[in-house]
This record gives sequence, C-alpha cells and structure tokens, in this order.
Amino acid sequence: MIQDQETRQWAMMLHLSQLAGFVIPMGGLILPILIWQLKKEEMPELDIHGRIVANWIIAETIYTIISVILVFFIVGIFLLIPLSIIAIAFPIIGAVKANEGQTWKYPLSINIL
Repeated sequence: MIQDQETRQWAMMLHLSQLAGFVIPMGGLILPILIWQLKKEEMPELDIHGRIVANWIIAETIYTIISVILVFFIVGIFLLIPLSIIAIAFPIIGAVKANEGQTWKYPLSINIL
C-alpha cells in the first residue's frame, strides 16, 4: 500500500496519462512510459504501477491489432466497441485505486513485464 501522497498522485497521473492518446496521437503510449521511467528511481512504489500500465498498453495494442484485422470479417467491429470502452474505464479505475494507495491489475492484461 502506498503511503506517500506525492507517490499516490504520480501513480494516479500515470494511469490517467493513458487517456492522452485520445487527444494527442501516441500520447497514451509515450506519456505513461515517460512518467514511469523518469519517476521510478525517485519513487520506487511507482514502479509497480508503471509495470501494470505498460502491460496493459501492450495487451491493448495486441487486442486492437487483432480486432482491426477481424473488422474485415465483421466480428472485429463488435470487439472494438468494448475495447474502446475499457480503454477509458480501466485507466480511470486504476487512477482511483492508485489515489487510494492501492494497486489494481487491469483485467485482460497480459503479464509481460
């Protein structure tokens, strides 16, 4: 459990930074990784959040590629809609949990890191 208020705020921003991709192309990929790499030495508790977010970004990218390919077979459309919803919901839930001092592993995430 994270105790330091500043670390909790950075962890919350790390999760929410994924939403930057909806405004800035590639922002949801670059910004969370940048925050994680710049702050993990200063705030070791932030490292677990960075790993969770990075694993989710990798999984989400894989799911998106598969869904886009499956669009040609119509079924991909029905996969992209829920994927878009959880791409917004999961970072928000992760940010709320981080602000409460908890870590939350995203469901459907692939543990790579």
